[in-house]
Amino acid sequence: MNEQSQQKQHRPIRSYVLRQGRVTEAQQRAFDTLWPRYGLDLDTGPLDLPAIFGNRNPVTLEIGFGNGKTLAQLAQQNPNQNFLGVEVHSPGVGHLMIKLAQQESSNVRILQVDAMELLRHHLPMASLARVLLYFPDPWPKKRHHKRRIVQTEFADLLYRVLVPGGILHMATDWEAYADHMLGVLSAHSGFTNQAGSGQFAPRPDSRPLTKFEQRGQRLGHGVWDLFFERLP
Repeated sequence: MNEQSQQKQHRPIRSYVLRQGRVTEAQQRAFDTLWPRYGLDLDTGPLDLPAIFGNRNPVTLEIGFGNGKTLAQLAQQNPNQNFLGVEVHSPGVGHLMIKLAQQESSNVRILQVDAMELLRHHLPMASLARVLLYFPDPWPKKRHHKRRIVQTEFADLLYRVLVPGGILHMATDWEAYADHMLGVLSAHSGFTNQAGSGQFAPRPDSRPLTKFEQRGQRLGHGVWDLFFERLP
């Protein structure tokens, strides 16, 4: 096997496709001027979250925040909480930084990295109060199911980084993926379903209703919310 084939064989499976849309001039200015304020660049060690935020307020991680509307709203509504946002797509990162500056939020930091890399190597044990995973790519084709972020390893990593009593809140508009999420987390001995065994939860007021979700409701699409609590 040649070197190129070996690299391809050992390339990690990613739960996303990097579809980089056009970065607007305003978003590029945000990267130039606001990234030092809101952005985090990973080094080889774990993040020192109290030092990064300048306090020991509870930290929520949102994985794949899209254009950042939900994260910006949560940050504004909860100034005594800290928020980490992970997103690989540059237009969304730029959009969020613009919104954070407009509302003068200081409790958000952004990482433009693979969320699994962050979870595996850069978050200390029991450092997060909550993890949000809203509408991840469902990878509906059976041959692509291995790309879904919600797998046993994902649950193992969240058990490590969540505090006892910490919450994983997931939402999806794909019923088959909702069933998959429910199965993976229900099978993990470190979590309990807050809605009851085998049950989904109603959408909480704490999860802002997105335009994406509103459109789905008009089309008759369902949305499934799941809350799993990290056991001691």
